[in-house]
Amino acid sequence: MKDSKMKDFIQGLNADEAAQVLRTLLNDNPDLEKKAYEIAMEVVGNTDAQQIADKVFWELNGLDVDDLYGHSGRTSDGYVDPYEKAGEMFEEALEPFIKEMKKNQQRGLPAIAKAYCIGIVKGLWRFDEKSSSDFTDWVIDMPGECADDVIKEWKKGNPGDDDIAEVMNIVKDAQV
Repeated sequence: MKDSKMKDFIQGLNADEAAQVLRTLLNDNPDLEKKAYEIAMEVVGNTDAQQIADKVFWELNGLDVDDLYGHSGRTSDGYVDPYEKAGEMFEEALEPFIKEMKKNQQRGLPAIAKAYCIGIVKGLWRFDEKSSSDFTDWVIDMPGECADDVIKEWKKGNPGDDDIAEVMNIVKDAQV
């Protein structure tokens, strides 16, 4: 196989296939582990709170009121309160970001976890202030409540006093 075809084939692997290739490479070549770790830390270390805020905003802004209507009210399983369903949908949209924040705390990467906390909170505020989605009518209090919950969850990871002060200053500045 020519080099360009090999490269194209490798670059065309999906995430699961690429992960399996990496695991096999590291198992067969333990000397590559340090280099793989350095690359992984570089990739993970490039976490930017503003990028996370943008992703959170677009994820929340993409919630479809028609999906809400289709999964609430009278259903074959009985009545589903639309406000409760909207809250569930909102929390489900946030969950991957919160999981990443927690995962980085567990990895011992407090700066990245803090970036996730700040990004999630900023994305929530942006949704609250700037979204023109009809979905906002169903989750009026959710952005503020979720922002508080995210900060509480982040604090469970025992961040340092300076990090807490920084996050709380960002919260205070945003509320002015």
